Amino acid sequence: MYRLLFDLVFRRMDPERAHEVAFRLIRLVAQVPLLRDVVRRVFRSSPEGSVQVWGRRFPSRFGVAAGFDKDALGVAGLTMLGFGFVEVGTVTAHGQPGNEPPRLWRVLDQRALRNRMGFNNEGSAAVAERLRHLRATPAGRRLVVGVNIGKTKATPAEHAAVDYATSAGRLAPYADYLVVNVSSPNTPGLRDLQSVEALRPILEAARVAADEATAAAALPPVPLLVKIAPDLSDEDVDAVAELAAELGLDGIVAVNTTIGHDLGPGGLSGPPLLARGLDVVARLRSRLGPDAVIIGVGGITTPADAREYVAVGATLVQGYTGLIYEGPAYASRISRALAADQALRGPVRRKAVA
Repeated sequence: MYRLLFDLVFRRMDPERAHEVAFRLIRLVAQVPLLRDVVRRVFRSSPEGSVQVWGRRFPSRFGVAAGFDKDALGVAGLTMLGFGFVEVGTVTAHGQPGNEPPRLWRVLDQRALRNRMGFNNEGSAAVAERLRHLRATPAGRRLVVGVNIGKTKATPAEHAAVDYATSAGRLAPYADYLVVNVSSPNTPGLRDLQSVEALRPILEAARVAADEATAAAALPPVPLLVKIAPDLSDEDVDAVAELAAELGLDGIVAVNTTIGHDLGPGGLSGPPLLARGLDVVARLRSRLGPDAVIIGVGGITTPADAREYVAVGATLVQGYTGLIYEGPAYASRISRALAADQALRGPVRRKAVA
């Protein structure tokens, strides 16, 4: 049914416009109690698929990757579809419109997406306020929400640490985890911040700001992770892993979109990322040991793809592009498959990188 809808309606629309329409519908359904409950029952995952990570119960290993819900507008709606957690963002210290359209393209023959969105979002103050309202209710506190933070485009690279710290301090009291994103290809110079020399002060500043904010709110420290690109060399992946262990980071997210294509500007997501994503996750696992938290993302379209990520060492997995092509049953299919596997393996508990 969804394939027909995609071919007849969404495929004929501008990709960004189609995303806005579909996302608005998800949010609308989540606001109608009876309809919301029916949809939730249809798409819910098995409780046997829950995992304990950082002492927090994740209803499922499978979550929404950053980029789908940039401003924390649809956390309840996406959870309703069977995602175990939602990573919102990327959020910058200051609101910004992103790059000029067109900035999102479908790559139909690969069931992929190419984007050069450029961190369009309302800014960390607005997103923090929205999350504060969400967390004010018992239902909102039960949702697992990560927040992905990036550098404001107008902020010079030499001031990046302050920019990230601003967002970390604002958002930490409302997040179940924070992700420092230095791997998007769509903000000029951002990927240069993945070098260990540039990354260290950013992570240290974000950690201090987040800890100060949670301490002031009488909350435990929020886990801090870093998201890396698939285009890093193996040696650079190892260097980031060593830095994460040295700083006691709480995990690594691998991988972001790739610039390893000839389709035009922007990063490519979807099935073309799968092989490299699996390689990077496996490499990180071999270097960080069995207890490190690694979130695998990139090219997950089917339950088999998600299972591969778990098999090579991912603690949690995320998808985004698959939702566009597979439709509203996407998350529940994958979550239920992982739950069936989890029932055979027994409980999973993960802590930090070091």
